[in-house]
Parts: sequence; structure tokens; C-alpha cells
Amino acid sequence: MGLYDRDYTQHDYDGGYRPQMRMVFPRITGVVKILLIINVVVFVLTVLFRPLADFAFTWLSVYPLTPLMSLQVWRPITYQFLHDTNGFAHIFFNMIVLYFFGIMLERTWGPRKFLRFYLMCGAVGGIVYPFLAYIGWLPKLPLVGASGGILGMIAACAIMFPNMRVLVFFVFPVRLVIVALVLAGYAILTLLRPGQFGNAGGEAAHLGGMVAGAVYVLSESWRSHFKSKFRHRFGEKRRVSQFNLQVDLDNILDKVHREGIGSLTRREKRVLKQATELERKRNSL
Repeated sequence: MGLYDRDYTQHDYDGGYRPQMRMVFPRITGVVKILLIINVVVFVLTVLFRPLADFAFTWLSVYPLTPLMSLQVWRPITYQFLHDTNGFAHIFFNMIVLYFFGIMLERTWGPRKFLRFYLMCGAVGGIVYPFLAYIGWLPKLPLVGASGGILGMIAACAIMFPNMRVLVFFVFPVRLVIVALVLAGYAILTLLRPGQFGNAGGEAAHLGGMVAGAVYVLSESWRSHFKSKFRHRFGEKRRVSQFNLQVDLDNILDKVHREGIGSLTRREKRVLKQATELERKRNSL
């Protein structure tokens, strides 16, 4: 996977249909910068210190060797920051894609939403693999890498910007939606015939991340509508509750004025105490 370039961001784009592809290095964003630093630092440390690598790959990878290890909830997150120490290609291509597509999504969504999305896609990939391993479809081996989140970003961008072109192998300009379909197709083919292709576990994480990314983007309007409806109903209930409380409070204060505070029932004293606490909280804000 190479660098991306959007038609309308090019200085030499003439408004036609044949923009020239060129490498553009956008200014890095906060979350992407932190993710890059963590991944690179962890990679360097695990390369330099073999005992640290053994510990990390045993306790921080997704490793469905036993049911207990599969239930260790930190693994679907921590495995995303580990990479194969036998070569440089694994982390190199992951970080290249994280840089370009991560910056694009972080600028579109904001840092918090992007980080949640990225970790969620990776976590889904880290759950799909042990599931397939436990049903006997894949071998039970350690799984590491940021590829689940990386492929989730590619799927999301392919839906949001399908006509955007990327330089495959830094040479061939291809529409992003085509690249995403090829990657998904290869992952599916690998999982259908895991014995004939290498890294079937990694492809399980890739496909899981892509599905999570696609579902997240495609369901965004539905989720926004649901959140808006929920907030409206919750706000309406809160306003009704506050109105009822105010009515009760007015009646209680009238009763205190007429008959004294000793005439209040337990429920009326409880309402008065509740109203007092609410007023104190409002004044403290």
C-alpha cells in the first residue's frame, strides 16, 4: 500500500479527469503521532531485548492457547502495538498506512472519535481470530500487529472517499475502493483455504477490522439518529421529572408556611432534601 492523493487537493489539478499523482506528506495529527511513536518504540525495544519480546509476545499478544488466555481482556488492545521482529516490512507498511489514512480520518472525525474507531477495529480483528481458532478453523498461534485497525481505516476511507487514488507499491495509481475490495477478497480466499495460504490468522484480523470499519461508517447515520432520539427522550423525561419536583417543592413550602416544618411527612421531607441537594450542586458548578 502506498501513498494517497486526492484529486481536488492537487495544485496541478486542472479540473479534468486526469490529475497527476504526486506524493504529499500532510502535517501529522496528535493521535496519529502518538500511535506511531508507541508502535515504533515498542518494536525497537522488542528487537533489542529478546526477553522483553518473549514476555510481550506471550502476555500482550492475542494468543488463544487456552480459554483463560482468550478471556484476558487487554489482549485485543495490546496486540495492536506489537509487530513481527523478524523483519521490518510488517511495521513499515502498517505505519505508512496509519500515517496517511489516520491523518485523514482524525481530521475528519476529531481525535477522540478516530482513536475509538481505530482501537475498535483492531479489537474486532483480535476477537475474530481466536474465535476461528477455537472452532478448529485456524491454528492457535500468537497474533500481533496493527493490521486490524489499519484495514479498518482503509475500509472506512474506501466508503467515504471511494474515488480517491492510492499508489500501490508507491507506483501504480488505483482507486481506493478497488484496493479495499482486493484486500477483502484476498482475506476471504485465505480464510476459505487456510492451508494453501500463509498468515491466515492475520487475514482473519484483517477481515474483522475491515468489517468493523465498514459497519461503523455505514451505520453512522442510523447511530446518530438513535443517539439524537435517545437524548431527546432522556431530556424530555428529565424536564418532566424536574417540573414534577418543582410542583412538589412548591406544595411542600406552602405547607411549611401554613403548618410548620414538623407537619411534613417522610416523603415530603425526602423531596425537600432532594431539592436542596440539587440546588447545592447547581450553585457549585
